[in-house]
Amino acid sequence: MLAEERHQHILLLLNEKGAVTVSELCEQFGVSEMTVRRDLAALERKGLLRRVHGGAVSARGRSYEPPFLMRSSQHAQEKQRIAEAALPLIHDGDSIALDVGTTTLEIAKRLSDVRNLTIVTPSLHIANVLADNPHNRIILTGGILRPGELSLVGPFAERIFAELFVDKLFLGIGGLHLEAGLTEYNLEDAQVKRAMLCSAKECIVVTDSSKLGRIAFAAVGPISVMHTLITDDKADPAIVSRLEEMGVRVVVAS
Repeated sequence: MLAEERHQHILLLLNEKGAVTVSELCEQFGVSEMTVRRDLAALERKGLLRRVHGGAVSARGRSYEPPFLMRSSQHAQEKQRIAEAALPLIHDGDSIALDVGTTTLEIAKRLSDVRNLTIVTPSLHIANVLADNPHNRIILTGGILRPGELSLVGPFAERIFAELFVDKLFLGIGGLHLEAGLTEYNLEDAQVKRAMLCSAKECIVVTDSSKLGRIAFAAVGPISVMHTLITDDKADPAIVSRLEEMGVRVVVAS
């Protein structure tokens, strides 16, 4: 395995666990302690982790957004199951908003058999997936393009949601916390999400369980804006129970 590949795997582990040890990395990669320590030193110089005795911990702040390609490979099976669980909520003739993100992209990939949809999205990734479907109308918001993410942000993207009213919003988030509510890594994306919430009759949050209990950088809205949460079967039962007590319908995709 090349050094860059090891670095990506180390960051994935830190994103999931918060900490790694030198011994577990040696065993996983089949390399020496010296090699692992060099890898950790290189990542520390980039500000992506902090070395501690025997290993490393994440140094990412709440505004750090993992690259789209990295996120798309994380929890891939869980995201696919979440997308399958979301499909029964989409009916012929619905108008829906599909937020940016890797989970909403999985939903878009499964819409070929649903007819007469009007789909509004600020995501070029999603628009590209939907572009060849002649049975549905696709509205791309316009706006300022975020490289890598291929999301559209800014006043143009926000303004279109002030002029449209959709039946259902499928919202992706960076964090869902019982007190802090729904949060996102990037401020500009969060502003578009808030505009989407104002245009939707129903908000359906789609996120894998790793986001539950997490707080990202920018506020999107309180728990009360969410009607339904679709997540995976690794979700903390205590969080699920509390959300249900707060009036949120929780669908666990297994």
